[in-house]
Amino acid sequence: MRERTDAIRFEAKLLRPAEPKNATWAFFVLPKAASAKLPTRSMVSVDGTLGGAPFQATLEPDGDGSHWLKVEKKLREAAGAAIGDSVALEIAPVEVEPEPVVPPDVRKALAAHPAAKAQWATLTSVARRDWIHWITSGKKAETRVKRIAVTCDKLACGQRRACCFDRSGRFSKGNMGAPEAAD
Repeated sequence: MRERTDAIRFEAKLLRPAEPKNATWAFFVLPKAASAKLPTRSMVSVDGTLGGAPFQATLEPDGDGSHWLKVEKKLREAAGAAIGDSVALEIAPVEVEPEPVVPPDVRKALAAHPAAKAQWATLTSVARRDWIHWITSGKKAETRVKRIAVTCDKLACGQRRACCFDRSGRFSKGNMGAPEAAD
């Protein structure tokens, strides 16, 4: 990560998620003071270093006014950090939000709905990310299927944003939030 004057520096403890039991990834929750320096309480992409190892990722809201990040095993190992360690982090919001990865089932549905696909192409990367997050945040497979259909219908009618989607996670804690930490 290049040196930036708007860099946010802090330490956070790497935690193991309670579920799934065999998870190889870890996570950390930003201290509220560090999170408060970010431009939004909702998802925000950052460039950063974890224990000196560079990364780019999208922080997610924890539903309590802060953010959290899933740390894959590869990044954790590059940082030389173990579960339970407190690690030094430095993050800064990216200048341009990256384009989200569109899941194959969403891509297929958009391809089958030309008007929805045309509207999708006009959206910002943040709006596309919100739609994808709303679709994938359902807990059941049938909810996901329904949300994909609703998304295509709403986009085809000209809607640009996922209606009633709480980007901060504060009011819909069932859909967003940091994982529960294992003991």
